Amino acid sequence: MDSLFPRSRAVVAPGAVHVPGWLDVPAQRELVAACRGWARGPVPFRHTRLPRGGTMSVQTVCLGWHWQPYRYSRTADDVNGRRVAAFPDWLGDLGRRALADAYGDPEEAAAYAPDTALVNFYDARATMGMHQDKDERSDAPVVSLSIGDACVFRFGNTETRTRPYTDVELGSGDLFVFGGPARFAYHGVPRVRPGTADPATGLKRGRLNLTLRVTGLPG
Repeated sequence: MDSLFPRSRAVVAPGAVHVPGWLDVPAQRELVAACRGWARGPVPFRHTRLPRGGTMSVQTVCLGWHWQPYRYSRTADDVNGRRVAAFPDWLGDLGRRALADAYGDPEEAAAYAPDTALVNFYDARATMGMHQDKDERSDAPVVSLSIGDACVFRFGNTETRTRPYTDVELGSGDLFVFGGPARFAYHGVPRVRPGTADPATGLKRGRLNLTLRVTGLPG
């Protein structure tokens, strides 16, 4: 993403930290290649169907545990019934590094043990409504990584989907971590900025977002 001025690390709310450009281009390229592999299965990308009949505009594939509204399971019963791809150890290591860099607390980072990832792909028209990540039985932080087109990321409060909230522009390679008092804050993506992706990452258009989480569920 082009920028006239360097973007600085920011504490958006207590427990919510934005670290621009955390992933370099080679690391982004590796993640894009990994996402393409996960998209081929055993459970492919899909538009998640909501209980009231709607369909999410983003496409999602899960690792470790399969998320469907509003629970986790080992098998993708709403897609093809197959067990989802395993959560790789190297992705957990990446999450621990991210947490250490965002919070500056090596002890907390060392204890961080994510066991699932949701990989969301946004095309130019995809959005994500304001929601809480609350289907986990753990209050461990969520680690979010962005690749491709920039987006407006709306980070709100823990009580309501409405104001107060802060709009943050997330660019390719950006890290966003939210935990502690911000762990259950409402958040969403009201729009993507098409045409801002760097083809050098391996993603010419659209936005990939990986969120690493601790489910707290028994293995």
